[in-house]
Amino acid sequence: MDFAFTDDQELFRKAVGAFSEREIAPIARECDERGEYPLSLIRKIGALGYLGAKFPPEYGGSQAGLVSGAIMAEEMAQASPGIFLGIYVHVYLALSAVAAFGTEDQKEAYLRPGIAGDKIGAWAFAEPDAGSDPGGMKTRATRDGDGYSVNGSKILITNGDIADFLVVTTVTAPGQGMRGLSLIIVDRDSPGFTARRLHTMGMRAAHTAELAFEDCRVPADHLLGEENTGLASALRTLTEGRVIASAFAVGLGRAAFNRSLEFAKQRLAFGQPIGGFQGIQWLFADMATRLEAARLLTYQAAWRAEQGLPYITESSMAKLFASETATEIAKTAVLIHGGAGFMMEHDIQRFYRDCMVLEIGEGTSHIQRNTIAHQLGL
Repeated sequence: MDFAFTDDQELFRKAVGAFSEREIAPIARECDERGEYPLSLIRKIGALGYLGAKFPPEYGGSQAGLVSGAIMAEEMAQASPGIFLGIYVHVYLALSAVAAFGTEDQKEAYLRPGIAGDKIGAWAFAEPDAGSDPGGMKTRATRDGDGYSVNGSKILITNGDIADFLVVTTVTAPGQGMRGLSLIIVDRDSPGFTARRLHTMGMRAAHTAELAFEDCRVPADHLLGEENTGLASALRTLTEGRVIASAFAVGLGRAAFNRSLEFAKQRLAFGQPIGGFQGIQWLFADMATRLEAARLLTYQAAWRAEQGLPYITESSMAKLFASETATEIAKTAVLIHGGAGFMMEHDIQRFYRDCMVLEIGEGTSHIQRNTIAHQLGL
C-alpha cells in the first residue's frame, strides 16, 4: 500500500501549484468582486495541457488519470474556488461527457478545442422543478425532421452564459420518467437558445445562468450517446465528477486552514499569539484531522476509479465528507479571524461564501447519504 504520489504526479502537483499561485491567486479577489470570469486564463491553461490531463493523447490530452485530475482541482481551488468552478464544469462534466459518449465528429468539434481552451462547455442538468430528481425534468427534445426541437428551461448552470456549447439533459420519451432522458449538445448560437446571468452569494467569479429553450433547433447528430440512455450517461459523468468535487472541497478547506494558521501565529491577544491558547489549538487539531481524512477519502476514490474498481460509494463518501469539512473549516476560519474575518477586504469571508455551494452541486449532502445507504443495501 503506497500513499505517495508517483514522481510524475508530484511534478504535476508542483507545476500546477506554481501556476495557480502565479496566475490565479493574484486575480482571485478582483474576479470575485467584479463577478467576472477570466476566459483568457482558460486558453492559457489549455496551452499548458492541464485541461487535457484525463483525456486521450489523440485529442490533445495526456491521459494522466483521475488522481492527477484531483491534484489539479486541489491546487487550483486553493488559489480561487470561483475560478476553478468554471474549469471543473468545463473539463469534468461537459468535456468528460463528450469524451465518454461522443462520436468522432463530436470529439473533434468539442473535445479537442475544449482541451486546447479554445471552447468552453457547460453542463445543463438542473431545472427549476428538478434538481435532485431527474425524473421530474420537463425540458423536451422532440424529433423534428432532421433534428430536434428543444423546449424548456435549466437553472443554476455554471458557465451557462459564457459557454460555447452545453451538454443538456432532455426528455426524449415523455412518460418514461428517468428512462426517457437523453443528452444533447446545444451550441451557444443555436436559434431559440438564450441565457440569463444569475447572481449568487458565493463563487462570484464563476458565471451561473438560467437557460431558456424556445423551439431551439438542434441537429440530430448533436445527440450525445444513444437516445433515452441519458440518465445512465449523466450518472456516470457525475460519479467521476464527484471525485473532482471532493478534491475541490479539500483545496478550499486547505486555503481557509492555511490562512487561519498563519493568522493564529501572528495575531496577539493577552500578550501572546492566539495560537498559544488551548482553545484555538484544539480547533486547529480538529480541522487538520478532518482535512487529512477528506484528502484520503478523495484520493482513495480517485485511485479506485483509475484501477477500474467500483467507486460509487467511495465517491459519494468523499464528496459528502470533503464538502461538509470545507464548510466547517471555512466557518471556523471566520471565527478565528474575529472581526477581520467578517470584512470584505479579507479572503476568509470569500472562502466562507464559496464553500456553501459544494454541499449543493453534483448531488446535495442528502443525496450523497442516500447513495451511500443504497450501496449498503438499505
